[in-house]
Amino acid sequence: MKKEVKIGIAGIGALLILFFGINYLKGINLFKPESYYYVEFEDINGLAKSSPVFANGFQIGIVNDIQYNYSHPGHVVVCVETNKNMRIPAGSHAELITEMLGTVKMNIILNKDTDKFCTEGDTLIGVANNGIMGIAEKELLPKIEVMLPKMDSILTSLNSLLADPALKNTLHNTEQLTASLSSTSRQLNKLMSNEIPQMVKNMNDVSDNLKTISGNLKNVDYASTFEKVDATLTNVRLLSEKLTRKDNTLGLLLNDSALYNNLNATSINAAKLLEDLKEHPKRYVHFSVFGKKDK
Repeated sequence: MKKEVKIGIAGIGALLILFFGINYLKGINLFKPESYYYVEFEDINGLAKSSPVFANGFQIGIVNDIQYNYSHPGHVVVCVETNKNMRIPAGSHAELITEMLGTVKMNIILNKDTDKFCTEGDTLIGVANNGIMGIAEKELLPKIEVMLPKMDSILTSLNSLLADPALKNTLHNTEQLTASLSSTSRQLNKLMSNEIPQMVKNMNDVSDNLKTISGNLKNVDYASTFEKVDATLTNVRLLSEKLTRKDNTLGLLLNDSALYNNLNATSINAAKLLEDLKEHPKRYVHFSVFGKKDK
């Protein structure tokens, strides 16, 4: 065999391997019997060939081809290649789901309320389901557009607030307050570590002293003490009664008004005598340098 023929056969084999390999990587098995169905969409949202097709979360095929429906403008026909054994119930439809990362997949919604099945080559109705991204686009984006002017106003106010010197002073005061709190915390720690234990020790000493006093008080003869107190109170009562009677000297002194009046008069006379003595001392005292002269 000539060298050129061998090279040609090797090239053809390489092309065949490349062809089947590419199709295999796309999910197309040329040696496996397949069924083909068509799905018509108004918008395929970026669906690409060889995209997986699912039913109930299980991949049942791939997108074999995508063509524009020129006889029905505005519609796109997608050819779906499924396993030969896959039977699609009549009345089923397909939807396109846009995932978070923007990839699009097709999901066949099987009609479970019928016993009839579609024949190969039938066309299913397709709808778009944009998923989370679609919901965000339809519901969140309008709200965000409404909020943007408010956000701009809030940011402007925030910038004004940040540029206000009062905020700087407030932060400075907060820093000073934090420093004061730190100093107070250190002093409190010092108090807790030094003075509080000493106070607790003193309280323990006081508690021990109280315990000693309590023990001493327990040994006191309260009955004898109270008897002595009663006797003392009795004597005080008797003394008080005597002081209120006139049959004794103290009683007369405290209760006889005549004695009080006499003492008062005596005191007055003594005061007058002292005043007269002070004013006329010669009436009461006589001095002579040469002695008394004889008459």
